[in-house]
Amino acid sequence: MASHRVIVQPSPGDLIEVDRPGYQHWALYVGDGYVIHLVPPGEVAGAGIGSLGSITCDQAKIQKVALKDVVGGDPYRINNQLDDKYEPLPVGKIIHDAELQVGRTIPYDLFTNNCEHWVNNMRYGVPESRQIRNLVLAGVGATVGTLVLAGLVHMLTGKSENTNQRNGR
Repeated sequence: MASHRVIVQPSPGDLIEVDRPGYQHWALYVGDGYVIHLVPPGEVAGAGIGSLGSITCDQAKIQKVALKDVVGGDPYRINNQLDDKYEPLPVGKIIHDAELQVGRTIPYDLFTNNCEHWVNNMRYGVPESRQIRNLVLAGVGATVGTLVLAGLVHMLTGKSENTNQRNGR
C-alpha cells in the first residue's frame, strides 16, 4: 500500500515551521500561497547548517515570498505553538502589521531577534523563541550535569584537583 503525505493548507496568520538540517526556520502564512519571513543573509531552502552564516550577522530583511520557495524540499508544518500560552492577535492585524514590514531591514540576533522571535511577535505580540530557549536549557542542563558528575566523582574518590596539586601529583 502506498504512503501518502497529507498536506494541511495553512490559514492566514498561521506560523510555518520549516525543518532545516540542524535548526528550524519560521515564516508567517499570509494567504494565497505566500509567507512573510525574516531572512538573515545566507538563509537558503535546503542549505541546512551551511546557511548558518546568520549566527554572525546583525541584520536581516523581511521578505514576502511563495511558501514553496521558502520551504524548498524541506519538511514543514503549521505550528502555532504558543496558542496555549498567548491569545493570537486578530488575523487582520497580524497580516496588516507583517505586510507593513516587508522590505525592511531590521536588527538580527540569533538569541534575541531571530525569525522565530519575529513570527511570534507578529502573531502574539510577544517576541519569543522556544528553539533558542530549548537550546539554552539544554546547555544549562549539560553544564549542571557536568557539575553534578564532578561532585559525585569527588565524593566517591575523596579527592579534589586542589588536593592532588598540593600533594604534587
